[in-house]
Amino acid sequence: MTTDYKATVFLPATPFEMRAGLVKKEPALIERWDRLDLYGRLRATRKGREKFVLHDGPPYANGNIHIGTALNKILKDVINRSQSMLGKDAPYVPGWDCHGLPIEWKIEEKYRAAGKSKDAVPVAEFRQECRAFADHWIGVQKAEFRRLGVEGDWSNPYLTMDFKAEAKIVDECLKFLMNGGLYRGAKPVMWSVVEETALAEAEVEYHDHTSTTIHIRFPVVSGPEVLAGASIVIWTTTPWTMPANRGIACAADADYVRVKVTGVAEGSRAKLGESLVVAGPLLAEVVKAAGITDHEIEAGFPGSDIAFKTICAHPLRGQGYDFDVPVLAGDFVTMDTGTGFVHIAPSHGADDFELGRKHGLPVPELVGPNGAYLDDVPLFAGKKVLWPNGKEGNANSSVLAAIDEAGGLLAQGKLVHSYPHSWRSKAPLIFRATPQWFISMTTNDLREKALTAIDQVQWVPAAGRNRIYSMISSRPDWVISRQRAWGVPITLFVDRKTNEPLRDPAVNARIVEAVTAEGADAWFTSAPSRFLGEAYDPEGFEQVMDILDVWFDSGSTHAFVLEEREELKWPADLYLEGSDQHRGWFHSSLLEACGTRGRAPYEGVVTHGFVVDGQGRKMSKSLGNTIAPQNVIDQNGADILRLWVATSDFSEDLKIDNDILKAKAEVYRKLRNTLRYVMGSLDGFTEAERLPVAEMPELDRWVLHRVAELDKAMREGYQTYEFHRAFMALTDFCIGDLSAFYFDVRKDAIYCDGPSSIRRRAVRSVLDVLFNCLTTWAAPVLCFTMEEAWLTRNPGDDESIHLREFPAVPAEWLDPALAAKWERLRALRLVITGALEIERREKRIGSSLQAQPIVHIADEDLLALARTVDFAELSITSGIELLAGEGPAEAFRLTEVPGVAVEPRPAEGEKCARCWMVLPEVGAHADHPGLCHRCHEVVAHG
Repeated sequence: MTTDYKATVFLPATPFEMRAGLVKKEPALIERWDRLDLYGRLRATRKGREKFVLHDGPPYANGNIHIGTALNKILKDVINRSQSMLGKDAPYVPGWDCHGLPIEWKIEEKYRAAGKSKDAVPVAEFRQECRAFADHWIGVQKAEFRRLGVEGDWSNPYLTMDFKAEAKIVDECLKFLMNGGLYRGAKPVMWSVVEETALAEAEVEYHDHTSTTIHIRFPVVSGPEVLAGASIVIWTTTPWTMPANRGIACAADADYVRVKVTGVAEGSRAKLGESLVVAGPLLAEVVKAAGITDHEIEAGFPGSDIAFKTICAHPLRGQGYDFDVPVLAGDFVTMDTGTGFVHIAPSHGADDFELGRKHGLPVPELVGPNGAYLDDVPLFAGKKVLWPNGKEGNANSSVLAAIDEAGGLLAQGKLVHSYPHSWRSKAPLIFRATPQWFISMTTNDLREKALTAIDQVQWVPAAGRNRIYSMISSRPDWVISRQRAWGVPITLFVDRKTNEPLRDPAVNARIVEAVTAEGADAWFTSAPSRFLGEAYDPEGFEQVMDILDVWFDSGSTHAFVLEEREELKWPADLYLEGSDQHRGWFHSSLLEACGTRGRAPYEGVVTHGFVVDGQGRKMSKSLGNTIAPQNVIDQNGADILRLWVATSDFSEDLKIDNDILKAKAEVYRKLRNTLRYVMGSLDGFTEAERLPVAEMPELDRWVLHRVAELDKAMREGYQTYEFHRAFMALTDFCIGDLSAFYFDVRKDAIYCDGPSSIRRRAVRSVLDVLFNCLTTWAAPVLCFTMEEAWLTRNPGDDESIHLREFPAVPAEWLDPALAAKWERLRALRLVITGALEIERREKRIGSSLQAQPIVHIADEDLLALARTVDFAELSITSGIELLAGEGPAEAFRLTEVPGVAVEPRPAEGEKCARCWMVLPEVGAHADHPGLCHRCHEVVAHG
């Protein structure tokens, strides 16, 4: 060949690079969006459209974001971008949770390191340092969220520490005061001796903990004759609570036995001849634990025979514990473990408190905020119930020793069990009765309103409904007070004479006005008279200095964000957070809104799982399996992280490790190359070239049918938040239908047909549709890459893919009959390409264009279908012969496509120097002897 025809071939050309270079390109695109004011432009272009409002659950402002936070924010961004491209106005106001213990701790640590006490610092000064700390991390996190590609009103986020926000939180709390839902009561709450504050259920997590167990004798003082001279045996995992014991609970309908000890093992604390009372079903467990080798059953009776009729002595009677200990019936007593008797310490247990309150038991305050017994506690003053490291304090050993010396200890042991811990300090908690402020679950029918509201909400996944319904059904009153300094105060005055909180709208208005102007610091720095006015004597009132549970802060965001931002609406369409927020933000928002407005502040709730490593293990620094989003972005770009999010089933825990990220990067590469091929093949395309759909060959109309199918799948996937299904369908389409089939078949027409060719015009018209659809469909996920692609074809200072909507796909493109036909044709093609692949592997041909196979088709209907299309073009061969019948035995077959056999054979003729097809006609043209008829026409006549 003497002539080089390469210049006459229409090879793809595009500046859209094969190598993504996301690490460098993404920051530049973020800067471009800022210059463009993309968020503002979106609001302007979508003004007047149906609103879709996803209310941002505020992350905590105290450190760099982690992979779970990145997952959360990316999901929100995918939803907002997709809703916008579905034609809605989807404003997004990001926010931050700024108050609370973690920040306060950081400032305390600074003081401790300097040898100072927080209490020696003026409260306003301390709070200002907390505010500055939160403000710093807001700036850091804002940049990190922005780097993920998250679009929103970053110039005007909401902060729970903004003065107006603090004032609204105060106002919401005062609504509960005025409607009677807020009250002060002394009841056991979960208390952190490390953080010295009460915690709510949402701030508690459960871990295994090793506790000392004890079996204790309570001598019977009076009661039924069957108990005379015996001791009731209780079992507990908290020996330190024994000084607070004021009763014993039994199960009224359970069987109990009185047993006489007749044999003991060496070292046993049981005494020969003594009589012990335990539950019959647990007798074997008790005698084993106590080292009792032989016993006699002296009597049996139901719990109802002794409940409310029996008085016992405390095991430390005569040493400051000389009160009576009554036996009561409790419905919480089970026969799972222990002795069938539960020691009741009303100060240190929820069930204990309720039973004690019902029957008039005292609720002594014995343990101080630091977890030490108070100075007036007999025998154990100053002893710690827990050490700061979570280990049992010296109160446990001291109580054990004292009871043992008094003869009350029957047995002791160890038990590993699930136990409440602070989710911040990770230290075990105690139940401690202290005066706290509560929101009643029964006043104003709050529980019933919340349960009704739950069933009016769409929960995704649906199991979320049952989870939160169960929590609300059984939850105790909401303890909203904390004994800390950094947060929104509970702005109440309590009458010293009546012990009732002051309910005065004028006082409330002055408080809200002051906080609006000066922030919550005003409560701590102003004289009480500023709020009380002239109507009340400050000396007659206690000013409450507790602060609000931070969950009340975040639970009130609907009030100062959704209701007060003009671009938003109440209720929100969606709240989206991790599944732990059923007991957190979803929970507190539900209760706050139902308590003040009678319904949930959201129409729908979507929850996602947690991020785990590739083996499904929880991420931890000790395992070395953590993955920081910042590192992923620095190495791969944010779009790879976003692709991982969108292609994962976030309703479950999401796995991530380097191998998974590499796999996602490979999927990204294939998607990018698909798009690059589309763009390159569209080089020079104009509207004049577009071919009406009705004039297109079947293959191109089949692609449009697939586009219509995928348009439905993408829209449904985005609307139902099943991104992984939608994006996997998109990926399969790009890789399977386009790259591996359509592009492969039509590349000859793109490269070698003339500009006016019907085939070339058809495929280029389809490619233009594909570009518009693929870029918009993928833009909510691959926000950077699709913007780059869009700007490559549509340059301009005002251009952005994110200002567009999903293209309207004509319904008439759907053609099920055509799809069914091409499904059969593709199966037939699979047999042919399989046969040619063997020929290539055996090096009998170099490419499929060197082949002209014979295809035997037994199915007459399939044969007729095959003859309606150019099967040589479909198989990318230079020719093909279709024959009826089974074909020779040695022919190639595939079991999944029965009735088709292929005999490979070489094509006859010469190779065209331009299209590389092997045809007999090559050499027929004197002016271009190396070309086939088609290529000669293009080269000679254009």
